Amino acid sequence: MGVPVGTPIQASSGNVANAAAAAVLPARANATAYLAGFQITAGGATAAALVVATVTGLLGGTKSYVFAAPAGATAGATPLAVNFDPPLPASAQNQAITVTLPALGAGNTNAVAEANGFYA
Repeated sequence: MGVPVGTPIQASSGNVANAAAAAVLPARANATAYLAGFQITAGGATAAALVVATVTGLLGGTKSYVFAAPAGATAGATPLAVNFDPPLPASAQNQAITVTLPALGAGNTNAVAEANGFYA
């Protein structure tokens, strides 16, 4: 038996400046959200920084990923793109899945978190 495929969903934090960027696949009654992947992109900050991005709401608990912001507000960070095969289910029906990138520090003007998946 394979992983069910249902209604596609996508979420984006939109662009944020030195603030947490959160992409939320919202809870849906009588359905389970699945996370197929996420992407994090950003510019640098005044000082280089390492932060821990998290994915919450998953069966099995929180997943953590280190993200590096380079020194220099106009420098581009290396994007973080993670795909899951098979997609990861939420911990229960009617449970949101959230991808969060913490604030990257003073001077950061651009950061975005995006998530994609489906309801089944």
